[in-house]
Amino acid sequence: IKELNSKGIGGILDFLGEGVRDAAGANAAATDYLNAIRRIDETKVDTTVSVKLTQLGLSFDKGSCIDHLRVLTAEAQAIGAVVEIDMEQSEYVSDTLDVYRVLQADFPELRLAMQAYMRRTPVDLQMMAGMRPKVRLVKGAYAESESVAFQKRMEIDAQYVWLTDWLFQQGRDPALATHDFKLIQHAKSAAANAGLPKDSYEIQMLYGVRRDLQEQLSRQGHRVRTYVPYGSAW
Repeated sequence: IKELNSKGIGGILDFLGEGVRDAAGANAAATDYLNAIRRIDETKVDTTVSVKLTQLGLSFDKGSCIDHLRVLTAEAQAIGAVVEIDMEQSEYVSDTLDVYRVLQADFPELRLAMQAYMRRTPVDLQMMAGMRPKVRLVKGAYAESESVAFQKRMEIDAQYVWLTDWLFQQGRDPALATHDFKLIQHAKSAAANAGLPKDSYEIQMLYGVRRDLQEQLSRQGHRVRTYVPYGSAW
């Protein structure tokens, strides 16, 4: 991440692992994230921290998951860092939204990933309009049935475009997570149409994917972050 920073690109630190099924596993993951946040403070690298809630026990103890996330978000806020909540399979969407709503009032910089291929996403966002949520918009990577998620690229891209426009009008500091040049160009146009400067939003990509485009966008003055996973749970 320090090397990325030298090129004007921020990091998104992601400790691999999800679907934890016991308190010991959730506690261990929370401890690892806490250590990572402290290392961010020590090294002064520019990075956010991305968390999967099932890693913190969402699937078996939502209250404990909220407690873990509250501690991590408070620690991050204290050092000027930001926590981002990953979105997982459709069965966890409602609970993930609940957790975000609980904590967003106390931690307005908390960011939430939303998946463009989910049919429910426009409604979910509209329900949060009053909060002006900070959202990372992704296409979605989990295998889902056609009843809950679009399957065709054309449909997913169309909803991504619609959601991008919504985020510039009703959200706050949107992050567009995509390597698709056409969708990035649309984000630039959406920002201009909303009268917003290029530093009013973020473009996020995966480590090692389209490095040329990441560096080009950074040189052009765009805020770019790269998702950097680590750990043994590949």
